[in-house]
Amino acid sequence: MTEKILRIYLDNCCYNLPYDDQSQIRISLEAQAKIFIQNAIRCGKIELATSYILVYENNRNPHIDNRIRIGNFIKNFTSVFIDIDQVDEVISMADEIMKSGLKEMDASHIACAIKAECDYFLTTDDRVLKYSNDKIKILNPIEFLKILEVTQDVQHD
Repeated sequence: MTEKILRIYLDNCCYNLPYDDQSQIRISLEAQAKIFIQNAIRCGKIELATSYILVYENNRNPHIDNRIRIGNFIKNFTSVFIDIDQVDEVISMADEIMKSGLKEMDASHIACAIKAECDYFLTTDDRVLKYSNDKIKILNPIEFLKILEVTQDVQHD
């Protein structure tokens, strides 16, 4: 029996955490959690899902070095990619999600994560963290580390 690997989707704010002002304790802790998660992805302990929307958003990053680093990570470590050819389904799901008050880009990211059959959607956006549904769990990186720790403990027992 093969164990199920958790699949996650990180939104754009997660990718940019290490480049944000680390003098704020919340940002610093979330950035450290994101780096730990990123290393778990590199080691194959977690699957990463990304999308054409994430690539589009990253390509608009005005900080060229950050854009390149993030783009390379996405390119090298994505297990599941939601491509533009699935735009109709993504828009349909995003329209439903936006009825809750979320903005189009946030709703589109969540829709892509659901389409990619992710277990978790990670964000640091407080408004997005308040959204909930029965298709995906939405957490910040620190909360996800607690889940990850529990699942790894169970897998090692």
